[in-house]
Amino acid sequence: MMRRGQTAIEYLFMLMAVLFLVLIAFRTISNSMQSLNTAVNNYVDTVRKQLLENV
Repeated sequence: MMRRGQTAIEYLFMLMAVLFLVLIAFRTISNSMQSLNTAVNNYVDTVRKQLLENV
């Protein structure tokens, strides 16, 4: 009985570790997408200003 309980606890710790890694990956991707979005918006604004100055 003790071994089955120990195995269940080990399984829960592994599941918790996997969920934690998924959370870190999701957060990293989310931050990267925000940075990319900001960079693209800044680039579009710069190009738009340049086009309006040249018209």
